[in-house]
Amino acid sequence: MLEPLVLSAKLALITTLLIPLAAAPLAYVLAFRRFPGKSLLDALVSLPMVLPPTVLGFALLLAMRPQGALGGTWESLTGQRLVFSFTGIVLASLVYNLPFAVQPLRTAFEKLDPRLLEASAVLGLSPLRTFFRVVLPCSLPGLAAASVLVFAHSLGEFGVILMVGGSIPGSTKVAAIAIYEAVEAMRYNDALMICLALVPVSFAALVAINSMNGRR
Repeated sequence: MLEPLVLSAKLALITTLLIPLAAAPLAYVLAFRRFPGKSLLDALVSLPMVLPPTVLGFALLLAMRPQGALGGTWESLTGQRLVFSFTGIVLASLVYNLPFAVQPLRTAFEKLDPRLLEASAVLGLSPLRTFFRVVLPCSLPGLAAASVLVFAHSLGEFGVILMVGGSIPGSTKVAAIAIYEAVEAMRYNDALMICLALVPVSFAALVAINSMNGRR
């Protein structure tokens, strides 16, 4: 019963640490840049929020299988399969959680005082240096809110993880899948114990997000 909880925490932590690498540049582009197709990019980034998790999971499964573009490339580089592995569910978790990180970051970026960006341009800072020296330090509450949201959301992932990772104990069997299997086997006490372990974490995440929003 403890192993799925530890695996879920590990998955959530890795997802939270890695997702700013993709979410922050995307949020910056969507907040400050104007270009043809911006609305299409915005919709594509937000798509995992509205797609049924099983649909997204099936699409990722096709891409990550050995015959798929992503899975085939990964296997040729590492000799390992991407589907039904912990690395595979990390990648799936990153895709699934991307809009939950991009939206808070984009909102934080859009609230920045434009004079800060103008001053940075006058001082001759490149867009990249402006991003790291002005935009990110001034958007830490948004980054923190996005991190807490992604961590809590990752803990409860089910459909996408089940499609891509299956239920391999110690590798891909996360807490949500363990709850499902316990209920299916009518082991309600086991399911209840895992649920009770997740509820305080989710509640603490909501309190943290509300606290951050209250300070703005």
